This record gives sequence, C-alpha cells and structure tokens, in this order.
Amino acid sequence: MQIRFRELALKGHPVHMTEEMDLTTPFEGRQDVLSHGPIRVDLLATHEDGVAKVNGTLTLDLELSCSRCLTHTNQTIELPFEEVFMQKPEEEDPDLDEDIHLVVGDKVDLEPYVVENVVVGLPYIPLCDEACKGLCPVCGENRNLKDCGCKQEKIDPRLAGLADFFNKE
Repeated sequence: MQIRFRELALKGHPVHMTEEMDLTTPFEGRQDVLSHGPIRVDLLATHEDGVAKVNGTLTLDLELSCSRCLTHTNQTIELPFEEVFMQKPEEEDPDLDEDIHLVVGDKVDLEPYVVENVVVGLPYIPLCDEACKGLCPVCGENRNLKDCGCKQEKIDPRLAGLADFFNKE
C-alpha cells in the first residue's frame, strides 16, 4: 500500500484506500495472541500545502488468551491511524513539527506505519472481561465459572508469628 505525492497533489481531492494486509510481524513473540486474521485497512489520504495526511482505521480480529483466567476470547479491535508525510526539504527546518515523517522521493510505503500502529495498539494485558476474577491461587479453579471456597486469608508476614499465639490453650 503506497501513496505518491505527485499523484495525490494532481488529483486535488482525497484518495480512499482499502486493503486487507495479511501480516505476521506485529504478532511475533506474543504468547497471548493465539490467532489473528488479516488487518483491514481503511484510509483516506489528502494533500494540502505540500503535506500528505493519511488517516483512517485499522481493524483486526484476534483470538487472545485472557491474562487472568487463561480462557480464549475473540476480540475485534479498531485502531485509529493518523500519519503526516512531507517530502524532505533540501535545508533543515528547525520549526518543522516533529510528528511529520520526512520522505525522500515521491512515494511512501504505508506498511511499516500500519505495523507500528498495530504493535502499539494491541492490548498490553488482554482480558476476557473487565470484571474477570481470574484463577484461584490455591487450587487453580477458574473463579468466573464457580467459587472454589478456598481460604485466601492474607496475613502480614511480620505478624504471622502472632497468629499461632492465640491458638495455644
């Protein structure tokens, strides 16, 4: 998926781009991402004052492992995409906005920017539900399905010796 500055400037109107990208790079090394579908890219590119603005949404379907209870959950994630590109000027401009990507040449490959947005937008700690109770630390039972009834009394280790003090008769 590419944009060309010259083409975009000559058209004079926004260019709509849609594509499905089957990428594996954003998911490498992630044990919580069990499977993924293609990334659906829906972008709108505009050209004004020598700057190409590309914005839209990235949509992807994921099968994730909940970080609390380890159940598999399917999620559709929509990520915003906003990038600004400009052809690199011959002289450095100290007043140039640092969010603008400077490009050498006429065309810009958008794939690395799509990958970057997906990597940043993936959930850091995936959950099946915000109210997920997780697994019991004593018996390992999924507390979302049933209450195991295990005793989970937390005693301050500094005062643990006093717990037995009153049990002596």
